[in-house]
Amino acid sequence: MRVFLTGATGFVGSRILPQLLAAGHQVIGNARSEAGARRLELAGAAVHRGDLDDPAGLATGAEAADAVIHTAFDHDFSRYAESCEKDRRVIAAIGDVLAGSDRPFLITSAVGMGSPGTGQFAREDVLDRDHPMPRIASELAGLAVGERGVSVGVVRLSQIHDPVKQGLVSPLIELARQKGVSAYVGDGGNRWCAAAVEDAARLYVLALERHEPGARWHAVAEEAISVRSIAEAIGAGLDVPVSSLTEDDAGEHFGWMAGFAAFDMPGSAALTRERLGWVPKGPTLLENLARMDYSAIPD
Repeated sequence: MRVFLTGATGFVGSRILPQLLAAGHQVIGNARSEAGARRLELAGAAVHRGDLDDPAGLATGAEAADAVIHTAFDHDFSRYAESCEKDRRVIAAIGDVLAGSDRPFLITSAVGMGSPGTGQFAREDVLDRDHPMPRIASELAGLAVGERGVSVGVVRLSQIHDPVKQGLVSPLIELARQKGVSAYVGDGGNRWCAAAVEDAARLYVLALERHEPGARWHAVAEEAISVRSIAEAIGAGLDVPVSSLTEDDAGEHFGWMAGFAAFDMPGSAALTRERLGWVPKGPTLLENLARMDYSAIPD
């Protein structure tokens, strides 16, 4: 297949690209800059120049494609709602190009959108349309384009990690570096799920090749890691103390991260494993945190 891949130079997309090529697919990679375009060309992909701020222009990359994998996202979590609204517009624009065809369109969301209720593990067969997290906009956009005849599937991401980046854990690391303490809320028993980035990339390729319209897939290798254990790993890596905060104190310490820091986000990938044969092989989140070079300040 000729696959249009948005976010092709990003954290997840740059891992999907070589796996698509190795599987015999052609790739049109989206790039925002000349440097990104050069990286894509060197990797063996065709280049489409586009930007999330120009949904219609970005979407033209799908015109000559047999399928689309959309991973591009503005990861400024301090403006999360705005980023999710931007994603909604991009999904709608790509949907305009694909409408009326059977070309697969894989969009990206978050595992938490499948939560059936407080304390329960998120599942692929659940969609909470009233979820308080703004990322629900992506899934609602997917449903909307699906109603227009687009063959949409969803890959929901957990905390995707390697020894350099770890989803929402990376901002926690920088916060601990700045504050001199690695903190968690209450007893730190709230849980996050996670998967190694190479495993997540392989899931996208499987989901594309075995595409099921309307299917939702979970990139979850570890279902429930306590936030306290994450804070302790960060504390050990930075050599700073680890401390519990009350909910009243969490807002001042965590800032925009406060809602995430206290949120319980466990998730299951049982249906994904069963139906796609996806078997995660990568290291655990805590293993990658132990391997991280904490002396390196990210760009």
